[in-house]
Formats: sequence, structure tokens, C-alpha cells
Amino acid sequence: MTEKSGIPPQPLGTDADMSEKISEAVEGKLEDLEVNDSSENNASIDRAAVIGRDGRWAAGWALRFIVFVIAAWIFFQGLSVIWAGLLPILLALLVCTVLWPVTKFLRDHKWPPALAAIATILAFFGFIGGIFTAIAPSVASQSQQVYERAYEGVQSLLEQLQNGPLNLDLGQVDEFLDDATQWVQDQASSIASGVFTGFSAATTVVVTIVVMFVLTFFFLKDGVKFLPWLRKYTGDNAGWHLTEVLTRSWNTLAGFIRTQALVSLVDAIFIGIGLVILQVPLALALAVITFFGGFIPIIGAFTAGALAVIVALVTNGPTNALLVLGLIILVQQIEGNILQPSLQGKAMQLHAAIVLLSVTVGSTLFGILGAFLAVPVAAVFAVWFRYHAELVSLRSGEITVDDIKIQTTKSAGKEG
Repeated sequence: MTEKSGIPPQPLGTDADMSEKISEAVEGKLEDLEVNDSSENNASIDRAAVIGRDGRWAAGWALRFIVFVIAAWIFFQGLSVIWAGLLPILLALLVCTVLWPVTKFLRDHKWPPALAAIATILAFFGFIGGIFTAIAPSVASQSQQVYERAYEGVQSLLEQLQNGPLNLDLGQVDEFLDDATQWVQDQASSIASGVFTGFSAATTVVVTIVVMFVLTFFFLKDGVKFLPWLRKYTGDNAGWHLTEVLTRSWNTLAGFIRTQALVSLVDAIFIGIGLVILQVPLALALAVITFFGGFIPIIGAFTAGALAVIVALVTNGPTNALLVLGLIILVQQIEGNILQPSLQGKAMQLHAAIVLLSVTVGSTLFGILGAFLAVPVAAVFAVWFRYHAELVSLRSGEITVDDIKIQTTKSAGKEG
């Protein structure tokens, strides 16, 4: 197979060629229309026949659109029913894309599959635990400082409101605070109900995480058997297409997670160094938040940056906050113009508008998890769409088999 990654563009031809193609297309569309032979040398087409054919064409596509909308509605309704079981599977697959290289390295060095999977998961826990252990002392030591400076900042703001151009009466502010306190007390029952709901949600999160890591273990241990099994039981024809598109999806997911981790790490390092230089409290904790926030494109970086600016504002004043804002904008520009085009462009091949739209829709439908999963899901759909486009081009004779880069030859034929 060749190493070409795309479909070569087809020449449009000359103006005469294009005119001939258009004429042929029009003649083909008019073949089934009623011809009114008004004279032997001057045949005309009945206008009613033309309008009727256009109406049938529009009705056909309208019916197809309605069917697609109904199918999409049924799909999302079914998705909401099985979401509790589907979510751990999706998260486990994403975790496996990160952990599989380590597991494969151990298996290549004669480790048993189960032991290699367990060792990889334990190492992952150790890495995450080490991060939180490293930031815990700084958070504990600087949180009081942040609270005190924030309190001073609020007092300074109240003083400016009283003595500044607004000339507010502090009695009005106190009255507003009393009204807010009374409203909270009146909503005590709702708050208590929300607390119990929060406990239920927390329990659901814990269960989801436990199931996710159990599935991660089995995926790391036995995942290499899935594609050969699928190809065996679905037949050579359907099995080949399924293994090819699933392999491409896996490679795209792995590329997204790894490149996103690299981009987020670069962001966190530079922003963390800048926060230390600017003497912003909780610099290490903010850098870690920046790293994890980077896995939610656009929105995550914006949220982490806003948090850093707020901490700088309430602790070091507006000048320091503006410097932090400038630092974050600079790092984001480096990421958006250098790192993401060179790294993520190769991994996902998604336009920035599609990424933003995916994150917006995902966060609207499923909250933070939806925002996190939106881009990987969109990338997988793009893989399926491109694969179908390649098959269409192949069947239409625009390309040959040698123009398609096959990715399943090394992964679907054997275990490991």
C-alpha cells in the first residue's frame, strides 16, 4: 500500500468539457419528462411535467430529511436510556488509549497480560496520586493567604463603592445581604433536598469511576482479541470494513488524547512558570488545573485562565491580574497557532469551527462530561465519514485500492 493519506483532487477540465457535462446531466434529467411535439423540428417540454418532477424531487428529499430527524431522535432517546452504562465504557476506552503503550511494552517483555494490565493501572494511580500529593502542601499553606487577601479585596471594594463616584450607603449593602440571607433560609428545604441529590450524584460518580477502571483492566488485558473475534464472526467482507474503521477510530482517539496531553502539559508548564514569576499564590495548583482543563478544548483553557486571573486580582491587585491575563493570552496564542495545528491537525483533522460546535453541543446536552467527550466523538464520526468517502471514490473509479492507506493489516489479523 502507498503512504498517501488523502484522495487526489480530480481535474475539472476545460470550459467546453464542463458545458458538455452539464448538458448531459440536464438531458438525463429530462428523459422521463413528457414531450409535447408541437412541431416535427421543434419539440418542447411541458412546463407542468418539469414542475412536477421538481416537486417529486423536493418531496423525496424532504421525506429523507424527516426520516433522518426521526432516526436521530430515536438514537438520542436510546442514548439517554443506556447512558449510565455507556459512559464508563467511553471513559475506559479513552483511558486505555493512554495506558495501552505501557501495557504493550510490558507484554512485549514477556509479562502476563493480566499482570501487565494491573501494573499499568497501579502506575497510573501512583502518578495521579503523586500529582495531588505534590500540590496539597502548597494549597494548604497558601489557601489562608488567598482567603485573607480576598477578604481585604472585598473590604477595599466596599470602601470604594461607599466613597467613590457611586457613593453607596453601606446600610443598603447590609440590607441586600440580609435579604439574601433570608432568601437562603427560606429555601432551606430545597437546599437540603439538593444536598441529598448531591450525595446521590457523588455515589453515581464513584460507581462510574470504579466500573471504568474495572473495564479498563479488561480492555488492557483482552482488548487485542476483540478485532480478530469481530472479523471472524462477521465474515471477511463486513469484518474487514468493521476492523478497518474501528482501527482508524482507535488511532484517532489515541492521537487526540496523547497530543492533547502534550499541548496541555506545555500550557501548564509555561503558565505555571509565569505565575511563579508574578508571585501569584497557588501557582502549582493553578498549573495543574490548566493541564486538566486543556482536555476540554477552548472552554477548559478559558475557565482555567479566568480562575488564574481572579486569584491574581483578589490577592495581588488589578495590575498583577492584567499581567497574568497577558501571560495566558500569549501562551494560548502559541498553542493555537503553533502546537495545535502541527500536532492535533495531524491527529484529528478537524476544523476549529467543528471543534467549537462539538464542545458547545456536548456541554449543552451532557454538561462537563459532554464537553470532554465531544471532540473525540466528533473525531470518530469524521473518521467514519472519511472512510465512507474513500469507498465511494473507490467504487466510482476516482481512486484505486493502492491510494487507500490500510491500517488494519497489523492489528486485526492476530492477537497482540
